[in-house]
Amino acid sequence: MSTAQAGNTTASGRTTPADEAAADEAAAPADPAQDRPLRVCLLSYRSKPHCGGQGIFLRHLSRELAALGHHVEVYSGQPYPELEPGPSLIELPSLDLYRDDDPFRTPHLREYRDWIDVLEVAGMWTAYFPEPLTFSIRAVRALRSRRNDFDIVHDNQVLAYGNLAIRGTGPGGLGMPLVTSIHHPISVDRRIELKAARGFSKIPKWRWYSFVGMQGRVARRIGPIMTGSESSKADILRDFRVPAENVTVVPLGVDTRLFHPTPGPRVPGRIVAVASADSPVKGVATLLRGYAKLAAERDVSLTLVSKLVPDGPTERLLGELSLTGRVQFVSGISDAELADLVASAEIAVVPSLYEGFSLPAVEHMASGTPLVASRTGALPEVTGDAALLVTPGDAEELCAALRTLHDSPAERDRLSQAALARVAERFAWQAVARTTVAEYRREIAASRARGQATAPVVAGSVPPVPGQPGHGRPGPGAVR
Repeated sequence: MSTAQAGNTTASGRTTPADEAAADEAAAPADPAQDRPLRVCLLSYRSKPHCGGQGIFLRHLSRELAALGHHVEVYSGQPYPELEPGPSLIELPSLDLYRDDDPFRTPHLREYRDWIDVLEVAGMWTAYFPEPLTFSIRAVRALRSRRNDFDIVHDNQVLAYGNLAIRGTGPGGLGMPLVTSIHHPISVDRRIELKAARGFSKIPKWRWYSFVGMQGRVARRIGPIMTGSESSKADILRDFRVPAENVTVVPLGVDTRLFHPTPGPRVPGRIVAVASADSPVKGVATLLRGYAKLAAERDVSLTLVSKLVPDGPTERLLGELSLTGRVQFVSGISDAELADLVASAEIAVVPSLYEGFSLPAVEHMASGTPLVASRTGALPEVTGDAALLVTPGDAEELCAALRTLHDSPAERDRLSQAALARVAERFAWQAVARTTVAEYRREIAASRARGQATAPVVAGSVPPVPGQPGHGRPGPGAVR
């Protein structure tokens, strides 16, 4: 597989976040093996490497955990993540029913392996999104023979019934310490998409998002949860009715090896945004309407890092606004190409109707690219005074903010300097990893108190990986 740029250090400019994280880890419950490396299993039902926060989060966190000396294995379904040197990938393949080049495909009979595959196809055929549930069942099956190989399991927003069996101590339970990351509750996406849907189109949308009910039920029973912002925590407490003491805020980081200002001038008038074109929650329609007004007055260009779906809502809107062929859509680019694009723009935009954190916003800020963002969700918390904030869904206000930045080099420079200072102070992946390890140790200690003892480990030892020499049983999937 391809890998992102190698390296295990995260440039931050200041040491304050890492120092605070180290203090958090030191405050974890005392244990005779407190400082020994942990054996970490990360679960992710899909891990798209270049867009979508789950895959990006997984890549950076796994790298930094390994850099701290911990043994990290990532179990993922398709699309698989691109991991950097250190962690290993174990594939738990689904039927890949939603692949980009053939979404909602019907698999051939020879592709079916077991009843889980039948369940997955049945879910798709009845307009249900089955991947979290079916991945969690596969994960239970894969981990059953490896329950003593890991100190901690970290769920990357799978939140399905199988997770309860991984953590559970009852009949069929694996009794493994488990923590969960919820980047934001998908219930918010469901509300926004159902509000945007018209007529009978609400019915398949409602059915598609019915897995959110399962996620809420699991969240209330799964134990410790980490999320990236106070805003997202409030949404989790409200929508999933999780006890407040179960949720810890751990802000995410940015890869400043890639995302940083580049020498040389920026492209005059270039505006860039990273957003899924046909997802109402990402606010692309608002951006296009605002841009259409600005383009009639100023010499500007818009590049959207997104895949344009033929005859989809965004393509139809481009025609209505007479923007067909006047907006550049790019997709499938590498992290380095994305970083170069972001750093070349005069203005970046996050027009979302909601964000639980927004890694793109932090990447824009780390690049020193002046940012316009919606005043919604966690965006004000993430950007602070380093962005112009506008009312979500208001194309006129967005156009005015873009006009202000286009016409004022001094304001662009002010926002650029404020953004770089904020990133250096707050958003370092090493600090994220240290704080996460502190949460791991707390859950391990709590699981022992519940009677869920993990297997003793010789200091410095790591478990053999399935598919590699020295492993005495067949692995659940291929190692990449």
